[in-house]
Parts: sequence; structure tokens; C-alpha cells
Amino acid sequence: MSKIQDKDWLYLFLRPYVDWMFRRSYRHFRYEGLENIPTDGAVIFAPNHTNALCDAMAILGIDAQQKVFVARADIFKDPKKAAILNWLKIMPINRIRDGLEEVRHNDETINKAVDTLRDGVPFCIFAEGTHHPDRTILPLSKGIFRIALQANESFGHEKPIYIVPVGIEYGDYFHLWNSVCVTIGAPINVTAFVNSRLSFADSRAQVIMELREILTERLKSLIGDWRLEIDDRGWPKWLAVLLFPLFVVSAAMTIPLWGMWLFIQHHVKDRAFHNSVMYVWQLVFLTITLLIPLPFWMFFQEYIYQLRHD
Repeated sequence: MSKIQDKDWLYLFLRPYVDWMFRRSYRHFRYEGLENIPTDGAVIFAPNHTNALCDAMAILGIDAQQKVFVARADIFKDPKKAAILNWLKIMPINRIRDGLEEVRHNDETINKAVDTLRDGVPFCIFAEGTHHPDRTILPLSKGIFRIALQANESFGHEKPIYIVPVGIEYGDYFHLWNSVCVTIGAPINVTAFVNSRLSFADSRAQVIMELREILTERLKSLIGDWRLEIDDRGWPKWLAVLLFPLFVVSAAMTIPLWGMWLFIQHHVKDRAFHNSVMYVWQLVFLTITLLIPLPFWMFFQEYIYQLRHD
């Protein structure tokens, strides 16, 4: 029986293009602290969650390795959507807000996550359990620690289990073509931490609480201080006027894209989804039009960016 972490030829074929298109969606994109990613054990990425799908894309693009993610279980109720999400290497997980009875169903997901880590595939879970467009950290859920501890019990004697905090910051949470900084922090060696607790079998809840405190503090240290040192000086007004005819041409060439952008802003109630839906839409539209509108779309976004930051 195939596993979610198994390699898929179509996924591997499309992955470089999808990563490239995501990076092209932002003016400035930077990864910091890549040297903090362990190479001698199982890796659980633990990023903050502010921008829906875009956060997952930022984690996916850290390196060429495939990664497995989790998302809230309610979006898996439709079998067709569930099949697509599984192909994208995303598993369902229930949250406390879904009710205690539903949370009990997470055992299967935790077992699959542990199996993924055993096979050497990085696993990513947004420990806050929900997205929020703000440079703060919400209380962390226990799911990530349950996965880490179960993985440690299963194969921690073979290789260490790490939780790697990741801070994702955006120059603008609600518009593409801005800035993104992804900062990988110092990993938490869960195996070493557990081994230092002689009475671990009697204090699992205490270990989870302490790991939660450590991860929370490390995440807080990675966000809240905008890290991209960029020159955001706008164009001089004469240049904006000079380039206005090109803006008109670009707008005409990309009417479906910017029209959909306006539609999204008006109809998608949760603004944190704006960037994600817009990214998927432009990925599909630009692909089926053989990337012909891409230079016009990039100029259109740059012109709008300059007007907003004038």
C-alpha cells in the first residue's frame, strides 16, 4: 500500500515550477539560518502561521526535499478534495475547536506522521493550530509534541528527533509582490531532552509543557523584528507618469488576473487567504497561457506596489 511520503513522478516533475512561481510572486525573498536544519535525524518543522497556503509554500521551498504537511480535517470531508490534498502530501488533523471526540481521531494521523519521519521525510505542522496575520505567537497545541514524543519512543534509539522552529514574516500579509523572510531557528533535540528526564515515564505531561515553553520562546525570537533590510524607496513621480502607458498595457494583458484579485478581496472573508488563493490562481492562469502574460503581470504588480508605498 502506498504511503503519503512516497515519491510521485508527477509531483516531482511539477515541484520546481511551483517553487519558482511562488518565489516570483514576491519582490524580496530570503531564507536565513538554513545551517540550523539538522542532517542527522528526523526533522519536524514548526513554523508560525500567518498566511494560509503561502506559509506551507515557504516551508516547502526551504530545500528540494519533499515534505509532508497537515491541515484542518474539515477540508478533507469531500473525497475528491481529500484525494487532491493527499497527492499534495497533506494529511488531516483535528483541532480542539472541533471537539474532544474528533481530536481522538488524530491517532491515525500521528501514526502516519511518525512513519513519515522514520522514512527520513521532513514533516511540517503549524503548532498554533490556526492562522492569524500578526507578528505574535498564539498558544501552541499539543499535537506537535505528541508526534515528536511518539516518534522518539518508536525510533529515537536509531536517530534523534528534532523540532525546528521557523519564523515566517511578510512585508504585507494581504498582497503578493512584497517581501518574505523565512528564518530557521535553533532546533530542539527532543531525544536528548527526553533522555535528560530520568522519570519521563511518570511525567509525560510535564515534558510536553516544558517543550511547549521552549518552542514558544524560540518562535517569538524569530518574529516581530522585520529582518529584511531592503531599500523600499519608491519611484520618483516623473518615472511613474512616464511608465503609466506601460501600466495600461500590462493591465489590459492581465485583466483576468487582476480582475480575480479584486474578486478575491471582495468575496473571501478571511483576508489571510487572499495571498494563497491569488497565488494558486496566477499559477494556473499563467501556466495555461504559456507564461505569455508573466512580464506584464510582474510589471503590473510592481507598479501597484510603488503606488501603495509612495
